[in-house]
Amino acid sequence: MTDAASSAAGTETREFSAEVGRLLDLVVHSLYSEREIFLRELVANAADATDRRRFEALTDGALSLPDGAGIRINPEKEARSLTISDDGTGMTRDELVANLGTIARSGTRAFGTQLSNAKPEDRPSLIGQFGVGFYAAFMVADKVDVVSRRAGSDEAWRWTSEGKGAYTLSPATRDKPGTDITLHIKEDADEFLDPWRLQSIIKKWSDHISWPVTIMREGKEEAANEGTALWLKPRSEITEEQLNDFYRHTTHNFDTPWDTLHWRAEGTIEFSALLFVPGSRPFEFAEQTRESRVKLHVRRMFITDEAEILPPWLRFVQGVVDTEDLPLNVSREMLQATPVLVRIRKAVTGKVMSELKTRAKDSESYASFWENFGPVLKEGMWDDPVHRNEVAALCRFRSSAVEGLTSFDDYISRMKPEQEAIYYLTGDSAASLETSPQIEGFKARGIEVLLLSDAVDSFWPDRLSSYEGKTLRNVAQGQSDLEKFGAPAESDAEKAEMEALIPALKASLGEAVSDVRATNRLVDSAMVLTAPEGGPDLQLQKLMQRSNQSMPGVTPILELNPAHPVVHHLADMAKAGQSVDELALILLDVASIQNGEPPKDVNAFSRRLVGYLAKKAV
Repeated sequence: MTDAASSAAGTETREFSAEVGRLLDLVVHSLYSEREIFLRELVANAADATDRRRFEALTDGALSLPDGAGIRINPEKEARSLTISDDGTGMTRDELVANLGTIARSGTRAFGTQLSNAKPEDRPSLIGQFGVGFYAAFMVADKVDVVSRRAGSDEAWRWTSEGKGAYTLSPATRDKPGTDITLHIKEDADEFLDPWRLQSIIKKWSDHISWPVTIMREGKEEAANEGTALWLKPRSEITEEQLNDFYRHTTHNFDTPWDTLHWRAEGTIEFSALLFVPGSRPFEFAEQTRESRVKLHVRRMFITDEAEILPPWLRFVQGVVDTEDLPLNVSREMLQATPVLVRIRKAVTGKVMSELKTRAKDSESYASFWENFGPVLKEGMWDDPVHRNEVAALCRFRSSAVEGLTSFDDYISRMKPEQEAIYYLTGDSAASLETSPQIEGFKARGIEVLLLSDAVDSFWPDRLSSYEGKTLRNVAQGQSDLEKFGAPAESDAEKAEMEALIPALKASLGEAVSDVRATNRLVDSAMVLTAPEGGPDLQLQKLMQRSNQSMPGVTPILELNPAHPVVHHLADMAKAGQSVDELALILLDVASIQNGEPPKDVNAFSRRLVGYLAKKAV
């Protein structure tokens, strides 16, 4: 942001950055066919602000909501304006800047690219998920005024923008706390000045908001929503359309849920729950907070979405849990300690896990869920010892032996009689792992290897360590187990070659490797880099380096294929007393490339390789 000169006393003009301006232009113009979505976003924001004020008032009586608090929509045809008002927390000047004047954040450019490339029917979903729904107002308005007064303050401020790269801030007046958003409607958006049209939009998108929403019609306020707590109704009284509408309101998605869980728990504790597993992966899901955002209600009243009702590895589940076993004035501190919420968390987590086990029986449907949320669910094997084995049973993996996804149980059913371990390899993509030198020997002997390509895959195996009595073993760590499966031993000639070559390579490579040794894990490749037994594998080291996190350096081991022609050639050079320095460094760099890493000195590698080829060409 850059400040411009004030245009009037007390008025400050600010400009959006160029990137934000481009993004705002996309929001305004790319969503033209779904312009009604602006009202859903503004009403949802107003409801959230009112919920926050009610919650804050539990510990500060001065912030209490007025009688009849709600959301009011006032279309004025003659003035060509539409105002959405609420009695919520309101905003200070600084909060207006933070909430409305700043939309740039990590991923903004990626969002803009995805929005411009998305199909028209997918674009409204993206805007809601990204959290810039307020700016949808500019689809129907050529100017937007926001007047807001923070609860507990006497000051009000006005934010004004035409959506063209700048906004102004100035002092204002408002009789009571809350926010008024006034849209100056464009010439081609007359439909949004019609009370009946506005009513239909509220009915479609916001009927389940618990605060009363009214629309001014012929000088009278008329109710626009039922405000029904859908989660308290029996399932038999709810239509599929109502469930889908509530799902879309809750998640800001435009698809249908992959799964819906609706039940009432009775007994020691009582609560109602309506939860959804989305049918598609939300935009920037991986970058969002790890905490669960299931909303906690007490007697229909929203309390917080920070109660962490579900563990982080189930954070893709969204919805509402409502109980009468907590007081309305429960504080955030009390939520952390109350045994009631501990029992609710346990019950809700158990229900979700039970549902996933049932749905996992339909492999085709479960595969679509896994592609969206599998990497998140796998986090449970890392950080939840209570549910670790349950999560493991739900996990699916790519494999060197079968098409599609497979489970641990399926892998075990295919194991060779003499096989004692579940073998796996981690990397950046399943496609690159399928051709990795690390698994050549295993594939040649019919030993299945799980191909793990998510970032979390470098962590959880150490915590899980085994499944159903079968040890998990990384094929890129330590010596391979292939001698158990009929791997041919080195011939006497190969042993003699290795005895001559290995000391020469160690001398040439020095501290670049911790060891040089022969291996039976290779078939077509000449060499491979592996990690020592018990230390972090090379993929984990790579991930830590990418995230700028320190980790004690573990020098790799260079393993050689004694049967490969290149290795024979090197051995002949060593036996003849010729220097192998140049070829040794080339081989080490090639091994790094095979491992998905560039050579430490790309220019030096290029010079060595071209120089060697030039000698051969003479």
